[in-house]
Amino acid sequence: MAAAGAPAGGPGRGHRPAGRTPGSRPAHSVRLPPHARTAPAARKAEGTVPWLRVAAAYAWRLILVGIAVYGVFTVLGRFQLIAVALFLGLLITTILRPLTDLLNRFLPRALCVAVALVGSILFLFALLAFIGHTVAGESAKLAGEFGGGIHRIEEWLQRPPFRLSRGKLADLQKQVLAYLSAHRAGLLSSALSGFGRLVELVTGAALAVFSSVFFIHSGEKLWRWARDQLLPSRARPVWDRAGYAAWRTFAGYTRGIIIVAATNAVLVGIALSVLRVPLALPLTLLVFFATFVPLVGSPVALAVATVVALAARGPLIALAVLALIVVIGQLEGHVLHPVVMSWAVRLHPLVVGVSVIAGGIVAGVVGAVVAVPFVSVTWAVVRALWPAPP
Repeated sequence: MAAAGAPAGGPGRGHRPAGRTPGSRPAHSVRLPPHARTAPAARKAEGTVPWLRVAAAYAWRLILVGIAVYGVFTVLGRFQLIAVALFLGLLITTILRPLTDLLNRFLPRALCVAVALVGSILFLFALLAFIGHTVAGESAKLAGEFGGGIHRIEEWLQRPPFRLSRGKLADLQKQVLAYLSAHRAGLLSSALSGFGRLVELVTGAALAVFSSVFFIHSGEKLWRWARDQLLPSRARPVWDRAGYAAWRTFAGYTRGIIIVAATNAVLVGIALSVLRVPLALPLTLLVFFATFVPLVGSPVALAVATVVALAARGPLIALAVLALIVVIGQLEGHVLHPVVMSWAVRLHPLVVGVSVIAGGIVAGVVGAVVAVPFVSVTWAVVRALWPAPP
């Protein structure tokens, strides 16, 4: 009887499960319009302007990168002596590695490293001894010249436009002497602190030389060992490319800045010798080492030379040295740096200046010296890892 009540066309054709309505489809086959499928949060995000979504996406990524960079600099600040020593070790390696490779054609590798390091240290000590001998030999003459120079400066300050009387100058000298006598304890503690800094400097220099021995002798083996121990096999080619770009940029920057510093020092030494400024050789070396701080170091060193020229030779020679500052600054900024450094470092002068100031704020003189090579190496690594355009 149940079969008789079924519709024609087969048993169960008209059977409807409970809860079904005529004309409805199964739940899995229901197709909603696009606006109905979008969640409210997604619809609200799509309602914002595109540039705001892109800026928000970049913002949280930049925040994470900033936190990582801050953490790295915090760690390096805690171990500043070790970081500076390793930086100096890499600097020594870039200078002595070509000489070691040249000697390695005729001598064993270990002997080449010893000859390069010991020879460079002996050359540095001989240069310092020669400077000390020169200064000691001219000490009596320099004392008389500086005494006469100070007297000429006093006479110059008494003329227009300063018009300082002798009484005011005498009061100024008394105030300086009173300050020195009142702060004698503080100056003594600063001297002792400077002695502690000297001990740290000697320790860092020893660590730098010690690390440079291994960097020069077997730097590639150290890199391969660290790469194989710390990285998976699929990531090793990428890190090899980044490491090669970083080392090439750092070595090129170091050799380029040495060329620029040597050129500046030679020009300054010739000019100071022609103008007969005392302490020409020490001032030349000061200019050489100060050039390692780009855009800032060389003018500061030449300002010291200007003060020496003012005290020893008078205002006219000091003005000539001041003009020398302008000429060498233009030569360094518009000729030497673009020509010598363009093949190793491709940074805009604005980036260089901001990097030097930021490094000086973060870590003083050390930060100002390290800032430009750090930014250059970072930019070289980013360019090496950047995907090639199709």
